[in-house]
Amino acid sequence: MPLAKDLDSYLAANRAGSREELFDFLRIPSVSARSEHNADTARAADWVATSLRMIGLEATIHPTKGHPIVVGEWRKAPPGAQTVLIYGHYDVQPAEPLDLWESPPFEPTIREGKIFARGSVDDKGQLYLHIKALQAHLAARGKLPVNVIVLAEGEEEVGSENLEAFIEANKTLLKCDAVVISDSAMFAPGLPSILSSLRGIAYFQIDVQGPSGDLHSGMYGGAIMNPAMALARILATMHDADGHITIPGFYDKVRDWGDVARQQVKSLPFKDETFRHETGSPELGGEKGYTTLERVWMRPTCEVNGLLSGYTGEGAKTVLPAKAMAKVSCRLVPDQTPDEIEAVMRAHVERVAPKGVTVTVRHLHGGRPWRADLGGPLFDAARRALAAAFDREPVITGEGGSIPVVGDFQRILKAPVLLVGFGLPGENAHAPNEWMSEDNYHRGTSAMAALWDELARSSS
Repeated sequence: MPLAKDLDSYLAANRAGSREELFDFLRIPSVSARSEHNADTARAADWVATSLRMIGLEATIHPTKGHPIVVGEWRKAPPGAQTVLIYGHYDVQPAEPLDLWESPPFEPTIREGKIFARGSVDDKGQLYLHIKALQAHLAARGKLPVNVIVLAEGEEEVGSENLEAFIEANKTLLKCDAVVISDSAMFAPGLPSILSSLRGIAYFQIDVQGPSGDLHSGMYGGAIMNPAMALARILATMHDADGHITIPGFYDKVRDWGDVARQQVKSLPFKDETFRHETGSPELGGEKGYTTLERVWMRPTCEVNGLLSGYTGEGAKTVLPAKAMAKVSCRLVPDQTPDEIEAVMRAHVERVAPKGVTVTVRHLHGGRPWRADLGGPLFDAARRALAAAFDREPVITGEGGSIPVVGDFQRILKAPVLLVGFGLPGENAHAPNEWMSEDNYHRGTSAMAALWDELARSSS
């Protein structure tokens, strides 16, 4: 069913204004990782709260130990109507390296139908299109067919450290029948997508300490254990020649996806060579026996993210390093948990660490994986709304990255979570020249406006 005429007319008449308002939002350098931007981050929270009030919602700014959380509410729907929580974040990644931007990161610019700015797709553009969809209902009809809670946080880019505690402490305030999040991408241009899964994460730092200080490699080399070599040996024990993770117990809780899900993945318009070309890698690799999309959506990983040891400057220095360090991340799939992976990681490192060095494993942070049950009125309504906005049936996709709050919402609020994003591949979300398709911004707004009508219709 197409978008209702009154909503479509309102959105069409206000396209230019909607874009300019988004530009004002994008101009705020709300970089949550940098203390020098704390005032900007607070200003962005105030901007979101003001925007919610202007369209007719009540909005409150809740301080946290870090950046504030904004909660907007509209609870005037007819008796028996569903309550939906919309989540997004107003903080952004640092813009560096600045010299690689073709236009200033906090001065939005349109080129070839793309809105270039830091935060355009992650996540200000996707958060704001929800606000504009709500405004269409309230301006055209004076009401919404569902009750709505909008929760916007300012710490997603630094791990959402205070959000889980806020949700736990405010379960009554946030009680809802469904959660909707737009902080992801479509599988391809023109192909609307419903995200069915996210991988979790367990992130470790492995420190290897040898002698009390760096030593001359000629005078001491061969007589003591080299921490860099010890670390290399430890890391080399984590995979076999087929890319299979060899940490005992690592795969114990991995849930099988089944043949239907695998067939859905194989039916997507995906080519290994295109993927390889995008990465710039000479060839693809990974766990033997699985396709590329299965590897990045359905299988867990154990990857080295960083290494540090010894002399790394120009020229030669014959030093035997005193210490070595590796950053190691494990992407998790249902039903693995960060705590269980921490336990098997520690046991494995302790077992394989050579004598002559002291090895320490620190678990820096973790997040649970998530997988949706795509049945029920919420997902049926989303399919119809996306089809109406994009003139094409949506596909079901997965995501190799992590959004830990998704699992928190589902676990604490006991509500299904719909992830429907409007980014695109190659959007440079955490890199210079981040962009969002202007067409996707407007179509996404239409889709979310249609969603509330479809959800009300399916639950009536």
